[in-house]
Amino acid sequence: MIRVLLAEDMHMVRGALVALLDLEPDIEVVAEVDSGDQIVSMVQEHEPDVAVIDIDLPVLDGLSAATTIRATLPGVRTLMLTSLARPGTLRRALAAGVDGFILKDAPPAKLAAAIRDVAAGRRVVDSQLALAAWDRGECPLTERELEVLRLAANGTDAPEIAKVLSLSAGTVRNYLTAVVAKLDARNRVDAIRIASDAGWL
Repeated sequence: MIRVLLAEDMHMVRGALVALLDLEPDIEVVAEVDSGDQIVSMVQEHEPDVAVIDIDLPVLDGLSAATTIRATLPGVRTLMLTSLARPGTLRRALAAGVDGFILKDAPPAKLAAAIRDVAAGRRVVDSQLALAAWDRGECPLTERELEVLRLAANGTDAPEIAKVLSLSAGTVRNYLTAVVAKLDARNRVDAIRIASDAGWL
């Protein structure tokens, strides 16, 4: 029997997933949580074989929780669920060492199969996500450009960004111009959208 912890903040979705997984003869949901900060303690308490974790959870995001599980409880396998096919998020998840990554709208049989594969030590990546990550390629921005863009995405203006990063306002504007050019964006707002969709911010 494969013991599963399920972390999903939407109650109806979580209930439906639990009901579907309970129909599988070899899978048992031993714990369920609705926020990321509960995951590690529940994993310690229930010792599941696989933690199925929504990537977008309140309090602590699913990827951070999965990273902690890997560091402290390496015997527990992690399978991430997402509703957005963001290639950058997939790359971050794989870099963090998660064992699987699938889309929430996958058929129920695919989720059960992914849980079995992950429990058996195989890595599972949704083919749509893998293709999106392949097409998008690596982030072309430097760490400093990403820092500047993150601050701009939070609504910080050039003089404030300059203060925070100990740069001149002119240098910040140069970085933002370079970012727009590298991402082939129309403007700063478009650059933020492109980088966010790719999961780079």
